[in-house]
Amino acid sequence: MSGSVLHAAIAPQRRAKVAGFALNIASIPQAVDLAIDHAARGKGFTFHTLNLDHVAKLRSNAAFRSSYRRATFVCADGWPIAWLANRAAGRRAFERTAGADLIEPLLQAAAERGLSVYLIGPGPRAQSAAVAELRRSAPGLVIAGAETPRVGMGDIAFERLAMAERIRASGANLCLLALGAPKQELLADALAPHCPSVGFLCVGAALNFIGGYTRRAPRWMRRSGLEWLWRLGAEPHRLAFRYAACAYVFMLLGIGADVVPAEERR
Repeated sequence: MSGSVLHAAIAPQRRAKVAGFALNIASIPQAVDLAIDHAARGKGFTFHTLNLDHVAKLRSNAAFRSSYRRATFVCADGWPIAWLANRAAGRRAFERTAGADLIEPLLQAAAERGLSVYLIGPGPRAQSAAVAELRRSAPGLVIAGAETPRVGMGDIAFERLAMAERIRASGANLCLLALGAPKQELLADALAPHCPSVGFLCVGAALNFIGGYTRRAPRWMRRSGLEWLWRLGAEPHRLAFRYAACAYVFMLLGIGADVVPAEERR
């Protein structure tokens, strides 16, 4: 990537704040270019995908907020966050950049550049299906390692150090974490200092979707901003309360109310 492209991607005029957290990735092509550029140069990073569910959890989780403050890259995962970011920027600068849409073009680019990837999560069957699909859709992709840990069990500090050692030993350039929020963001934040040449991307349900383990909304619903309705219909008992909390947070953000402690804002 040229220096001018990199500068344009992270220049102040390309930033916007939502809930006090700065977004500095405006589109999927930018995300792919920056991640590949950093990985190819051995420059580690963490990549978070801000959505309303994250904002709701950020309100009460100080460790989660800290991981967002330290994140190298933050994008708008969801139409509401993209809309709020564009309103803050005063122009249409940010596109919806969902982790589920980012992974395939990212790993295709990684395969072309000879960069390898390490997978953490989601579960054994979903991960196996995702690996098979990624090998089909990104020929030549090197999967340096994969595991499905039970995060939070046992000696957490020891387990994270052991995991960091496995990632370093694998020689991976990129690491995808598909554990759900805030587990994946907290784990990426903890691993990053021990793996300074690895790019950690928190991708949520992306591997479930890629492997066909979880059925994703039709493309027309995703383009219309209705993916949430599809998911609610598929898992009403699990998602009803979550989406109610998201709606409340969106209302607060829409009227400009503070949703995270002001003294912690970036």
